[in-house]
Amino acid sequence: MQNMCKDYISELSRMKIFHGIEYEELEAMLGCIGAYIKDYKKKQYIIMTDDNVEVVGILLSGKVHMIREDLWGNKTLLVSMKKGELFGESFACGVNRNATVSFQTASDSKIIFLPFVHIMHSCTMACKFHHRLIENMITMIAEKNIALMDKVDILSKKTLKEKITTYLLQESSKQNSLSFVIPFGRVQLSEYLCADRSALTRELNIMQKEGFIDFDKNLFRLLKNLE
Repeated sequence: MQNMCKDYISELSRMKIFHGIEYEELEAMLGCIGAYIKDYKKKQYIIMTDDNVEVVGILLSGKVHMIREDLWGNKTLLVSMKKGELFGESFACGVNRNATVSFQTASDSKIIFLPFVHIMHSCTMACKFHHRLIENMITMIAEKNIALMDKVDILSKKTLKEKITTYLLQESSKQNSLSFVIPFGRVQLSEYLCADRSALTRELNIMQKEGFIDFDKNLFRLLKNLE
């Protein structure tokens, strides 16, 4: 097993991507498909636009952002991924494997990589875990597509207030609470909403003064019906 430490097997076995795969099978599987682990510092690129992607990454710790950058260096935050979530699969399984976005760490991160070709093609032993792994991956890809649909819903709004409102309602619904913690700081939130940071801060303060919301850093509370 390439650079793979047995200390992580127990932790990996609890992740959604490996659901239904027995502890003993998991250790054999990781060796079979050539899994390996790498450490990254904060703000380090894992995959850059136009890179050829041949692996699927799974976060063991930390946070990774999927971002799109234009010719002038402006960044749009598309999706934020945390522990247990995967990335790179959309490109690794495509005909053209060149990435059209970049993946960058938002904090120090540890990532396990699975070579996609070994995931899709069973070894000579015909390990039964291949089918389970593929099923789990399809489920997670579907969940990520839903997250991207949420982003499209936000960007379809005309005003910044509507974008903020839509995002806060989404987070409230996901966390099933009127009080919730968002995963972004102000800079990251402005990138996610495709808004100017100063304009975002100003609009949040107005919404707070009008009694619609209350917030303290990343903790938000909805006080009125925003719809």
